[in-house]
Amino acid sequence: MADGQLRIGALYPNEMNIYADRGNIAVLTARCRWRGIEATVTALGLGDEIDSDAFDLFYLGGGQDDDQRRCAEDLVAVKKEALTAASQRGAVLLGVCGGYQLFGHWYELEDERIEGLGLLDVETVRAPGARLIGNIAIELDGGDGDPGGILAGFENHGGRTLLRPGATPLGRVLKGHGNDGSSGFEGCRSAHTIGTYLHGPLLPANAWFADWLIQMAVGEAQSLPQLDDDLEELAHADALKAAGL
Repeated sequence: MADGQLRIGALYPNEMNIYADRGNIAVLTARCRWRGIEATVTALGLGDEIDSDAFDLFYLGGGQDDDQRRCAEDLVAVKKEALTAASQRGAVLLGVCGGYQLFGHWYELEDERIEGLGLLDVETVRAPGARLIGNIAIELDGGDGDPGGILAGFENHGGRTLLRPGATPLGRVLKGHGNDGSSGFEGCRSAHTIGTYLHGPLLPANAWFADWLIQMAVGEAQSLPQLDDDLEELAHADALKAAGL
């Protein structure tokens, strides 16, 4: 990270943004600005090559199947090497919904397999049955450096994401469906790479989680002053109430 600056790479912001998840970028930049940290956002679209050292945080949202397929091809052909290197050096990568699926090994659609980045040890299949839709709340366990606490949001996915043995879930489902509707787990985390189905978008309803991402991205040497989060806490309480907590 450059001094006093958070460099955000927004992956496919035009194609992978069907759930108003630009709100996640808005929260990250606002909470940096309120603390005197300059947050720059660079759109990284189809065909754009990446300097693995040029960004502190990457974000990838969700999209329709056709857009997800095109972005997956570009991710593997153009961006995989740089994103893998960025992940290995400790950059934060956040994938939401379709972005989460593409951080895994693959996404199977009937007889088609869409290859992913393999940054998370998960695989996704389109299983028979209804989409997994509704308000959701998950509990982080506070282990391995995560902050603990409850994340609340909304999920809407047809894919069932399966954690391979040894993969670490992001959290335990309190209300809602989670990765596959049956395992009781939601999301996945490997060091600073995180995938989740929670959107709506995620960070406006969970400002404390946004701060955790920012802290990981800027490093422990830079402390984050506390903010007046009265409105953010109300938003979090409303999201929890919507999920039935």
